[in-house]
Amino acid sequence: MTEPDFLQRTRHGYDLTAGPYAERFHEHLRDKPLDRAMLSGFAGLVDRGGVVADVGCGTGATTQMLSDHGIDVVGIDLSPNMIAEARRRNPDLPFRVGSMTDLGFDDGQLHGICAWYSVIHVPDELLPQVFAEFRRVLRPNGWLLLAFQVGEQPREFRELFGERVSLTFYRRQPDAVALLLEETGFLPYAGLVREPNDDGFESTPHAFLMAQNCAPA
Repeated sequence: MTEPDFLQRTRHGYDLTAGPYAERFHEHLRDKPLDRAMLSGFAGLVDRGGVVADVGCGTGATTQMLSDHGIDVVGIDLSPNMIAEARRRNPDLPFRVGSMTDLGFDDGQLHGICAWYSVIHVPDELLPQVFAEFRRVLRPNGWLLLAFQVGEQPREFRELFGERVSLTFYRRQPDAVALLLEETGFLPYAGLVREPNDDGFESTPHAFLMAQNCAPA
């Protein structure tokens, strides 16, 4: 099966920039109390008897925070170099290379999925497929947390940290994402939209959505 182009471009971009990205963003949650509150709320909802996948885990910052809340969590990322950074910075946690289009878990195996600024690289036409894969591996009533930038138009990066890349950040409206989650079989539970921080990188509002995998009728 041919791998979608967006996966190849995304992997290549983060492989090239994993080191400087980690230096710039590994501590990104330190000055973002509202972001941390959404992660804490998600951790509080997840059954402690199960496993959570941090999908698109990057350097493992969110993986570590979820683990600190008592969650049995595994970090997954498309980029081998980013996984290497995650393992170096969080040596006591499990990480593996993988894709959100094919997570490699059994049906209903997970109690939660955190997708923290990772579905932002998925083209609109493929987002339903990704949400369906999330639902497949989640147990009935399992929890999903999404973080993404708000907007109408994607943002293209052709250069990042001095490297030539081809990365697309898809900005979306929270109501549209919530509707798509419902159509996929999730029940939206909570949401937050905040304005961009004055940190020189954020340029648009940021959204956080929690949803629950609906149990079969």
